[in-house]
Amino acid sequence: MYSTSLTPNLSHVSNESKTDGDLPQRLFTRRELIPPDKDVLWRIDRGAVRTLTWSEDGIFITLGYWGAGDLIGYSLSKVQPYQIECLTSVEVSIIPQQLWYKDIDAFLSHIKHSEELLSIVHTKPMSLRLGKFLLWLSEKFGRDVEQGKLIDLNITHQEISEVLNTTRVTVTRLLQQFEEQGDLLRYKRRIILLSANKQMKTIV
Repeated sequence: MYSTSLTPNLSHVSNESKTDGDLPQRLFTRRELIPPDKDVLWRIDRGAVRTLTWSEDGIFITLGYWGAGDLIGYSLSKVQPYQIECLTSVEVSIIPQQLWYKDIDAFLSHIKHSEELLSIVHTKPMSLRLGKFLLWLSEKFGRDVEQGKLIDLNITHQEISEVLNTTRVTVTRLLQQFEEQGDLLRYKRRIILLSANKQMKTIV
């Protein structure tokens, strides 16, 4: 388990790399925070991030998971406090405000993914909530492997619990249950949802 910084550390922001067309790019390392600039949006070209906030008593609340093709930025939320944390090494293109109008499809996708996750977080019982969340992750970050679909994201039980508003112990117990039922297997700290014919049918 790691601890997430409560204030952005801008000292590690990478220098701009070669431009992709007319858009400058930046590289960030795993666990680095993307700086809070409201005048730009960041399009993820490679890697994964999560957006999050926290309650007055310091409990983290994950607002979304974002990957290649997604738009992220502090202008997309009115939540305070608000952070964008890199879950992997990340490469982004910097989109200035005057060019935002060109990314309507990405804006719509951002809204849809946010609403999907909000719907999942309010699903009951918890086993169904977790099952739906794993399927949601597999659609965003999954890749086909021999056994089924690998969620290619190193997400901890604690991070899952922060998304789903439950405890780490509950997440661990349910994942073990799903594994025993033959719905998934764990491989090098990642999750594989088993073949399409069986994929989470017993819990979703």
